[in-house]
Amino acid sequence: MQTKLAPEFVGTRDGTEAEAILRRCVHCGFCTATCPTYQLLGDELDGPRGRIYLIKQVMEGVTPTRETQAHLDRCLTCRNCETTCPSGVEYGHLVDIGRRVVDAKVPRPAGEKRVRWLLKEGLTSPLFKPALRVGQALRPLVPAALKDKVPPKPPATAHDWPTRQLNRKVLLLLGCVQPGMAPNINSATARVLDAAGIQTVVADGAGCCGAIREHLGDHGGALDDMRRNIDAWWPLVAGPGERVEALVMNASGCGVTVKDYGHALAHDPDYADKAARISALTRDLSELLPDLVPTLKTRLKAKPGSLAYHPPCTLQHGQKLKGGVETAFRELGFTIGCAPTDSHLCCGSAGTYSVLQPELSKQLRDRKLAALAPLQAEQIVSANVGCIQHLQSGTAQPVRHWVEVLDDALRGVGA
Repeated sequence: MQTKLAPEFVGTRDGTEAEAILRRCVHCGFCTATCPTYQLLGDELDGPRGRIYLIKQVMEGVTPTRETQAHLDRCLTCRNCETTCPSGVEYGHLVDIGRRVVDAKVPRPAGEKRVRWLLKEGLTSPLFKPALRVGQALRPLVPAALKDKVPPKPPATAHDWPTRQLNRKVLLLLGCVQPGMAPNINSATARVLDAAGIQTVVADGAGCCGAIREHLGDHGGALDDMRRNIDAWWPLVAGPGERVEALVMNASGCGVTVKDYGHALAHDPDYADKAARISALTRDLSELLPDLVPTLKTRLKAKPGSLAYHPPCTLQHGQKLKGGVETAFRELGFTIGCAPTDSHLCCGSAGTYSVLQPELSKQLRDRKLAALAPLQAEQIVSANVGCIQHLQSGTAQPVRHWVEVLDDALRGVGA
C-alpha cells in the first residue's frame, strides 16, 4: 500500500514502523472474512482493511475524528487477521500505533477517561484482590450490568504450592488479575510442573505484563511495567546463582505481550538487549507439554469427562500456537475437542474490551458458547483468565484453565 507520511511522522519510530507495515498490505480483504467485529457489524471500517485505511490516512496527515477513534476502539486486537493475511501484515503493531496517534489528537470525553483510568490503575493495583473480595461479598447487591464483571468467589480448592527443591526451574508470572480472580490457576501450574520434576519460582516485584496499560492508550506506563518486570526477573535469568530455563506464562494474554518485549523496548539502550533475552526465554505453558506428557502419563489418578477447548486469540493468533493442548490431552487419554465451527473466532473478552464494549463482547461470547455447545462437554477449558471469566459469565457449565483439569487428574480429584 503506497504511503506518504505527513512531515510530523517522517523519521519517527512510529512513523517508520507504520509505513513499513502499511506497505505490505495488498488490499486483498482476506482479513475481513475472519474479523469478528466485521461479521457482527458489516461495516468495512470495523474490519482490518478499513481500519488500516483509517490509520494510513492519519499517518498521511488527515485529521482523525471521534468516529475514527470509535472504529479503532471496536477492534478486539484478536489478530485473527494476521493469521489470515497472505502478506504478513503486522496488524497488531499497526493498530497500537494508530490508537496512540489518534488518542493524542482526539480528546476523549471525561466519562471515558475516568473509566479507562480506573481500569488501568485498578486492575493492575495490589488492591485489586481485596477490592474484588468485597465485591464478591456484596455481589447480590451489585447492579445486574456489573455482575458479569464480579465473578462469584472461587470454590475453596487446595492452593498448596509445592515446596520441593528441584534442579530444573522455571519462572512464572503470577499476573495482575489472576491471583484475585482465579488463584487456583497459578498453584495448579506449580503442582503440575512439580509432578513432572520442574520447580516453579516467582520473582518478587513482578506485576502486570503491560498489556492493560498498552491497550488503554498508556504506552509510557506499559513500557514502565515491562522495565519493572525485566528488573525483577533479571537476577533469575542472568544472575550468578541458579538460573531458570524458561519464563512460563499460564495466561496467553500475558504471554503474547512478554514475547513482544524485545520489540517494544528495542529503542531503549538500557533495556533492548535484556528485553530481547526475556522474550526469547518466554514460553506459553502449553509449549512445555510435549516434554511433560511422558512423565505425567504415568502419574494420572483420574480422568474427567469430555472437555470443550476454546483456544484464546492471544494463543492461536498472537503466539501462533495451535493444537498443542488438544494433542497433549489426547495423548494423556482425555476426550477433548474444539468447536466444530468458528473455533478461530474471539470469545469477546479481549482484556478490558468486555467492559468498554459490552454489547459486542456479549454477542461474541454467546456466539462462542453456541459454537461449543454441540460438543456436549462436561467442562469448557481455555488458556487465558480473561476468556475463562468472560465465558463463565454466560453459562452454568464449568469453565476452567486446562492446567486445573490436569492438576485434578494428577491429584485424583473426581476419581
